[in-house]
Amino acid sequence: MESFIFYPAERFDIVGKQLLKVNKKMYMVDLGLRNHILPRKRYDLGFSVENIVFFELLRRGYQVNIGKHGSTEVDFVAQKQGILTYYQVTADMTAEETFEREMRPLRGIQDNYEKVVLTLDRFSLGNYDGIKVVNVMDWLLE
Repeated sequence: MESFIFYPAERFDIVGKQLLKVNKKMYMVDLGLRNHILPRKRYDLGFSVENIVFFELLRRGYQVNIGKHGSTEVDFVAQKQGILTYYQVTADMTAEETFEREMRPLRGIQDNYEKVVLTLDRFSLGNYDGIKVVNVMDWLLE
């Protein structure tokens, strides 16, 4: 197995079921390095959680891509043995506008694969028209 500092996630067209050749997204193994290279005035908890989920999906043996569905983006399209699972990742979904922003891309997907939103908050957990909202800490411990 090879080790890298950056791991790419290619974009995947959900409707056409094909990889897109443009706009890869990069994830860093060491977030401390990222924070040193790109200092920010405000800590980006959402990105850190997304980064953790990306590497956990890889660890669980999934092929991981970024989903593109029309003008919206799904954080991760995880594929294992021909089965897809769609993931949105957010630090907090308690604000109505954040809830709607995270659910919108998943609601637009018309196939029957599992759709999951992973969040740190415990107030919005549940099943919303077939989209599961799960606490990311619980998911990491599965």
